[in-house]
Amino acid sequence: MKKKYLIIGGVLAAAILVFIFLPKGNGTNYVLITEKLKKGDLTTTVTATGTVEPIVLVEIGTQVSGVISKIYVDYNSEVKAGQVIAELDKRMLSSELETAQATLQSRKVELQQQQRTYNRNKGLWEKQAISKADWEAVETEYETAKLAVTSSQAAVFKAQTNLGYATIYSTIDGVVVSRAVEEGQTVAASFSTPTLFTIANDLTKMRVIANVDEADIGQVQEGQRVMFTVDAYPNDEFQGKVVQVRLEAATTSNVVTYEVVIDAPNPDLKLKPGLTANVNIYTLEENDVLIMPARALRFVPDEAITSQIENLVVEQLTEKPGKNSVWVKTGNTVSRQNIIIGTSDGINIQVLNGLDEGAEIVTGVSQSSTAATATESNGESSPFMPKPPGKR
Repeated sequence: MKKKYLIIGGVLAAAILVFIFLPKGNGTNYVLITEKLKKGDLTTTVTATGTVEPIVLVEIGTQVSGVISKIYVDYNSEVKAGQVIAELDKRMLSSELETAQATLQSRKVELQQQQRTYNRNKGLWEKQAISKADWEAVETEYETAKLAVTSSQAAVFKAQTNLGYATIYSTIDGVVVSRAVEEGQTVAASFSTPTLFTIANDLTKMRVIANVDEADIGQVQEGQRVMFTVDAYPNDEFQGKVVQVRLEAATTSNVVTYEVVIDAPNPDLKLKPGLTANVNIYTLEENDVLIMPARALRFVPDEAITSQIENLVVEQLTEKPGKNSVWVKTGNTVSRQNIIIGTSDGINIQVLNGLDEGAEIVTGVSQSSTAATATESNGESSPFMPKPPGKR
């Protein structure tokens, strides 16, 4: 019997010790998370890649075939409009011109002879001294001789023009960025005009042709500000402006893009034709406007939670809530306020009306306990945040 009482006493003592030393249940505290309405900037951008190009790029070619006899310019040479930059061998073209001129003189002599015959037979025809058939034959030969002279004159003009084409001139002021021929090289212009030189008009005025994805092209408009970088100068940012959104679509590997032309001033000549540009197009820029976190629009207080916050009073609007409303904390009171919103960058949103600067807006509830760090609660928690010990 005595042993039985000893066992019961030991169990009671153990229970008392467990009650005293066992950690109590975690007590949970809730605190409202608020942010003050303040002024700031809203920006959104569209990213793309593109190629730096001169605004005016002219390909200089030749309309006649021949051998390049002289080249007067090289890569990076500065040229003026009308300056001779190359010449073809002119001997064959000069020979063709001489032949055409000789043929013209021969046709003129023949025309003079036909004109004398025509004048002589005209008098005889008026006197009815020759037959009508003879007169018509004389008229035909005379008209044919005149047409032959006209044809020869055209041939001379063509030969003179071809000879002029043997001298290659620059058509614009600029810089030679490409030279595709060497002295002694034969060029053939039978089917298409071969390109001999490529000249950029003014390298201080460049442009970027950016390829914008179809999902973003609706946000891009003329006049928008652009910032871009190139790999050649990774620490420099270049500025530009959208000047054209081209309607033609390009499809590559089932990806549809549109070309956007960006004006890119290049006063220090750092930008070179062909560089790849990493482009940021600012599709939204609102500076010094009232902004608040966009998540404030999604916050709805949970009565079971807010009732546990000491001295907190939650008031409702007497009028019907509008399309957009937020909860505003004034002292210990939280009330719903209708507002008018503007543009958003996805994180912050512009407040147009309904609140003044400095208003304390509720964005969520912070949950804390004696065994865990505070976590923000709007019914949401980040799956990437480490959990307190013992929680999964």
